[in-house]
Amino acid sequence: MSESAVRNIDHPEQPPVPRRRIVIASMVGTSVEFFDFYIYATAAVLVFPVLFFPKGDDTAALLSSFATFGLAFVARPIGSVLFGHFGDRIGRKATLVGSLLTMGIATFVIGLLPTFDQVGYLAPALLALMRFCQGLGLGGEWSGAALLATETAEKGKRAWAAMWPQLGAPIGFFFANGMFLLLIFGLDFDAQTAASNHSFMTWGWRIPFLASAIMVIIGLYVRLKLTETPVFAKALEEGKKVKAPLAEVVKTNWRQLIAGTFIMVATYTLFYIVTTWIVSYGTGKVTDASGVKLSFSYADFLELQIVAVLFFAGFVMVSGRLADKYGRRAFLLVITAMIIVFGLFFALILDPTSMNNGRMLFFLILGMTLMGLTFGPMSAILPELFPTNVRYTGSGISYNVSSIIGAAVAPFIATWIVADFGVGWVGVYLAIAACTTLIALLSVRETKTVDLAEV
Repeated sequence: MSESAVRNIDHPEQPPVPRRRIVIASMVGTSVEFFDFYIYATAAVLVFPVLFFPKGDDTAALLSSFATFGLAFVARPIGSVLFGHFGDRIGRKATLVGSLLTMGIATFVIGLLPTFDQVGYLAPALLALMRFCQGLGLGGEWSGAALLATETAEKGKRAWAAMWPQLGAPIGFFFANGMFLLLIFGLDFDAQTAASNHSFMTWGWRIPFLASAIMVIIGLYVRLKLTETPVFAKALEEGKKVKAPLAEVVKTNWRQLIAGTFIMVATYTLFYIVTTWIVSYGTGKVTDASGVKLSFSYADFLELQIVAVLFFAGFVMVSGRLADKYGRRAFLLVITAMIIVFGLFFALILDPTSMNNGRMLFFLILGMTLMGLTFGPMSAILPELFPTNVRYTGSGISYNVSSIIGAAVAPFIATWIVADFGVGWVGVYLAIAACTTLIALLSVRETKTVDLAEV
């Protein structure tokens, strides 16, 4: 199998698929999916507490918004089971198209939703429903993209190949925040002083949700040009397909499911603390237990995040090379230990009494650098834990169940911790989550040399 093209084993008469097409298809889909996911995360802090929930306690509204934010993480394991079933039964290509459409339609509809003032409690109900559908789509997206990359990779370069769908996360994050930043500047919006009838709050915030339709169309075009992965095609030829992938993976690979779930916990907790929660803390949505409230403008904070996300993207690429050279397990053990140390220094770095732009940027860069290093190898190590006939389902369940434990509750728990105990204890919370990942990594063997076609 050459570096430049991958031949379809199921249909050898077809010309080989150029590797650049596989790279683009695995990356563009995850970029679209994560763009959709992150514009919701941004709006969950800035827009939804004001427009979609009853007026009153600002902290209560923020927590309610974070609760709907977390609802998608509950849906993601369901999406991984649903799309995983078809991914392991009928193939990776068709399932990837379905997951992209599910996510894209739900995101577009959010841009059309009425507000609480217009329809009352129906507004948060519809928002929650669309958020649930977003979670279903993303639940099926990641494992399909990861398998598209890993099952077509050249020998010895699987972590590098698997890095490309992971790169979709910082790309989606960059464009999501960038679009909101352009709207804030273009509409002269100040989140701390603007009224709820400001043009940004009435229609401007809807633009990223509606514009996502363009990205979805591009993603669909690229994915429809693909053929099935050779590893899956070979499994079909050998009669390895199972009727019920969920039952099979629970019966035969339950240890890998548990290990894979906790291998991802530190990554998820880190990311949603240094993206979603830190926005609410930095812009003064919550007050530290010491009584100090930070006062970064929303625009300034987005600028800092956009700088930091470049480190996320850069170190995702670095991680692919290092995980191929040193192995997934050994590399991730070191990075997870670094995340624990990072968490224990929260009190020093995020001291609210001495906070400034430079200190906050330093925190964000550290967090995003570690995020790139830990996130990059995940699309290699999780699929490598499972055999071909349940790989879509198994890796997807591990990845998405972990999202409940590590991501769905992280902004909510961190908001409560900082208000009652101070910012240093948020770091302790991160360190504890990373310890569970450390234990999970120690429980599995190195998967660098696993032959995906033979398991």
